[in-house]
Amino acid sequence: MGEASPSLVTKESAKTIIRCVDKLAPNLRLADELEIGQVVRRMDEVISGNPSAKAAIDIALHDILAQRVKKPLFALFGGFRQITTDITISARMPADLSQDALNAVNNGFKALKIKAGFSFEEDIERIKAVRDRVGPKVALRIDANQGWKEKQILNSLKKLEVFDLEFIEQPVKAKDLKGLRKLRENTNIPIMADESVCSPEDALKIIKSEAVDLINIKLMKAGGLIKAKEIIEIAEQSKISCMMGCMCESNVGISAAAHLASALTNIKFADLDSDVLLKDKLVLEGGAELKDSQRIPPRGTGLGIARIDEQLLLNPIRKYSF
Repeated sequence: MGEASPSLVTKESAKTIIRCVDKLAPNLRLADELEIGQVVRRMDEVISGNPSAKAAIDIALHDILAQRVKKPLFALFGGFRQITTDITISARMPADLSQDALNAVNNGFKALKIKAGFSFEEDIERIKAVRDRVGPKVALRIDANQGWKEKQILNSLKKLEVFDLEFIEQPVKAKDLKGLRKLRENTNIPIMADESVCSPEDALKIIKSEAVDLINIKLMKAGGLIKAKEIIEIAEQSKISCMMGCMCESNVGISAAAHLASALTNIKFADLDSDVLLKDKLVLEGGAELKDSQRIPPRGTGLGIARIDEQLLLNPIRKYSF
């Protein structure tokens, strides 16, 4: 089982994902799921881009491989530990935002990621309202989603430092590595790249530029588990810690990410909450648990998804015979 999540970041839609898998399917008929690295390289030869479509195939092949050897997926990556995830608090008026934050803390979350990237002064008000409401012990992280401009906030970063933030994620445009580096040089708050790093090549480039302190890894933008692991290893060699994040996956994609994050110690942070925020629950049995802010990957074989709500999937759009 695998999952693709369409996103503006990866320039994919449900239709483009289906078209991509249509093109990849004939090339997978002779694939050996024990040689996933070769399959990943072959997919890149057949079609460029489309990382979340490729991630779905990559995850499914890992699921098959782990089931064959009768191990949970995290065992293939070398270890197991529980990881703490934050929960994303969407931007609203300060009073409403701070109440949402308090509700999350009361539900067991120990870390909050606040969406920002609008008016910088309004963002300051939102962050202050949350910090005042939840107190000093809750970890706060800010995701600006490329919404700020370096010149506008460079002299105002000191206003953020009083809130004891763990990091600021993607404050400026993805391609603005000079802006990222400038901000990093002028604040003691760690700067994290998200949209700036979608591939191992991006990771090498941004590390060489000395533009960030942290990197957010997402299976959907990396193209699956193999390439995500490559990015994590590149970052580790440069002493850059990582966060395991998500797009809008159900518990299927979240479980795959949780398996990888629980095995690799260079994953210092986790933002694996998208399934919690979805109205519909696809996974009915199995999958990564969420308990007191801890993401716990299943210990069954493979990905660990035992049963899904097939009614949510309606009729299969495509069936391929191998």
